[in-house]
Amino acid sequence: MSPALTMDRPVVIIGAGPVGLITALGLARQGIRCVVFEDDNRLSLDTKAGTILTRTLEIFHRYGVADAVLAQALRVDEIGEIDRRTQKSIYPVLLDVLADETQYPFVINLPQQDLEPVLAREAVATGLIDIRMEHRYVTHVDHRDHVVVEVVHHGQTLQFEAVYLLACDGGRSAVRERLGVKVEGESLPVKYALVDLQVDLDVENPRDYPYLAYFADPVEWMILIRHPHCWRFLYPLAEGADEPSAQELRDKSLSFIGQVKDVKVLNKVTYRVHHRVAGQWRHGRVFLMGDAAHLITPMWALGLNTGALDASNLPWRLAWTLRGWAQDSLLDGYEREQRPLAIHGSGEMAEAARLSMAQRADVKTAMSDNNWANAYTRSMLAARLDVTGQGQWSMVARDTRPAITAGARLPDCLVHTPQGTQRRVHDVCAGAFVALYFCDVRRRPPIAENQFPALQHWAVSRWDAPHDSGLRDRSLLDPGLAFTARMGVPADTLVLVRPDAVVAAVVPMDGTHTQAERWYQSITGLPASKSLPS
Repeated sequence: MSPALTMDRPVVIIGAGPVGLITALGLARQGIRCVVFEDDNRLSLDTKAGTILTRTLEIFHRYGVADAVLAQALRVDEIGEIDRRTQKSIYPVLLDVLADETQYPFVINLPQQDLEPVLAREAVATGLIDIRMEHRYVTHVDHRDHVVVEVVHHGQTLQFEAVYLLACDGGRSAVRERLGVKVEGESLPVKYALVDLQVDLDVENPRDYPYLAYFADPVEWMILIRHPHCWRFLYPLAEGADEPSAQELRDKSLSFIGQVKDVKVLNKVTYRVHHRVAGQWRHGRVFLMGDAAHLITPMWALGLNTGALDASNLPWRLAWTLRGWAQDSLLDGYEREQRPLAIHGSGEMAEAARLSMAQRADVKTAMSDNNWANAYTRSMLAARLDVTGQGQWSMVARDTRPAITAGARLPDCLVHTPQGTQRRVHDVCAGAFVALYFCDVRRRPPIAENQFPALQHWAVSRWDAPHDSGLRDRSLLDPGLAFTARMGVPADTLVLVRPDAVVAAVVPMDGTHTQAERWYQSITGLPASKSLPS
């Protein structure tokens, strides 16, 4: 965790849902104080999102809460694709093939009402996050150098000064309405019905369904999710159909799995399906995030997890700007990178998945006969951002272990440090921009020393750096060139990695000590030397 940043005003977050809490944790990891205002008097009790993907687990790890979340969750190494009529597996996605790629070769099932308390508890434990319940956002005024936020608490109107205002207040965002930002897209005529059942499908009435299973059917598809303490069933509803009762949802579920005894309905909810994206995500010192920025069909768990990508992209930008390490223009990259994923990536892929579940023969999805590519895509590890502003983004992998390009997530491979310890690359690169030089350290390549906290330098070589090379303190051993091969880069390549584990550049080494510094400055607008105390 970065040292606390002394600021006269905190960052204010509206909404204590998952995206608001994850964002707060990301800011705290950078030493930034924030206040979270939540309208309700308690965290969510609604039956909502329940599957958290690998990419989000890596964000949790980077923010220091992965272990706390995993302790409450159910890990899933197979995403089942099943033909409902035959009950046969069609295209199972086996996630264990990602074991060399990530320390989380699985997804997890954890209901949102169980996730939020974990995030809130960890947030308060940082000492930098203040969560205030029953504080309803009313309005705000952007004064260019700060934002005045007005909230109501127990009938009393209060004003708070914020350095930035982050709207994580959901699909009916009051902040977005106050800004006058329009949403683009559509609300589909279909609805989903979701029900949580307490039923024993493990011992008394054993079933061999995967913990996350998609049952495809042209008449009525279904998604089955094994949560830590119950089973969740999700169905589409016919257009115009009345909201089903708890008994009707119970009976519908039994029609899928067969008659069982001792069934109890725990929760149920019916909701509309949307693919709507806000037309503008930044308005001065105010940013839209999560459902306030995009409402996405929650197929393949792309709703909450797309919001988690927002919460990965923005906090480090705010930190760099607040510390004076970057120009304000760095903040514009948040919308430029995340909005295309919401419009053309997560949204369209979720809609294609929905139609595929109905076994529409004319629909093509991200699935293929390549299990590794399917696992990489469905875990959201394949999501590649448009870091160059040239429209080069993607949500889908087609090949096994494709070469890493700018905008891709850095593979979390194992390397060995100068001290002899084995570490994951994400841990080595945490908290800063990191320049990785894929080279032969025996030849003494020109690699800058680590002088500035904002930019670090590491050589990556299959040769252990000699003690008299001058590179020993910033050399990572890559036995057999396993990490280098996964990156798909030739010898003498510089890879610049951002604090969110996204690759910012992949270029040939030019033989100078200042190459990484120049690339860093092209992104932040300021030299890395600005990160030294004045």
